[in-house]
Amino acid sequence: MRNEEQGENTQDAPVRLECDGAVATLTLNRPDKLNPLDSATIDLMRGMVTDLEARPEIRVVRVTGEGKAFSAGGDLAGYISLYRSPAAFRKFLQVFHDLLDQMERSTKIFVAVVNGACVAGGLELLLACDVALAGEGARIGDGHLNFGQLPGAGGSQRLPRAIGASGAKFLMLSGELLDAAAAERLGLINRVFPDAELATLSMALCRAMARHSPAGLEGAKYLVNQGLRDDLQAGLQLELEFVHKYATTEPDAMEGLLAFKEKRPPVYGE
Repeated sequence: MRNEEQGENTQDAPVRLECDGAVATLTLNRPDKLNPLDSATIDLMRGMVTDLEARPEIRVVRVTGEGKAFSAGGDLAGYISLYRSPAAFRKFLQVFHDLLDQMERSTKIFVAVVNGACVAGGLELLLACDVALAGEGARIGDGHLNFGQLPGAGGSQRLPRAIGASGAKFLMLSGELLDAAAAERLGLINRVFPDAELATLSMALCRAMARHSPAGLEGAKYLVNQGLRDDLQAGLQLELEFVHKYATTEPDAMEGLLAFKEKRPPVYGE
């Protein structure tokens, strides 16, 4: 894995970007503060996500944290001054919303790799990813009300869509943190790995995803996300039209069939 040496991406930056073939890794990099999602971090992530969107060779983006946390959420001390400046706080919320919306609408597949604490804004970041993996020692929850706060980066809307209204309200109202196994049962996490193997096994899974057709990956993500924005009948019609066009015009669709028939690995386009 090579470290990207562009812009502010250094070992001391609040976010590191590393690329390994078709898989990129964004690492929140303030472990002494449990990787807070402050303005500098969010701004840097937005720039990196924008840059990755323009790189066709990157198909999957891992999002993880340095040290013993994925992210414990926002910079609570910093909120004191933000709350006293309504315009600045509104801008912060908007930029955070924009980052997560950018990830959801991206053509790339985002995979949360949850090591340790994933709370409040960290949970909101996880919810904007397409897939979520965790180490056995992860602790995951909303936690906002533990400090008199409310989720402001989409958590109150994405969480019930992910686990249902009752489960979402329980996590928000109780402030409890779930262990990885409980989060997996609830549907917040797709797979749990031993902590010592999380980095290796998550990378292996991301590489396996990245071997699929780029157009197919993008299409699958689009169908699920866009379909959830409307009712079932509209979603079914969306699928019918999209898949018909994909199968009859996208070269990767025919390539997959020909590769199967000819007993060879498919060679997909970018």
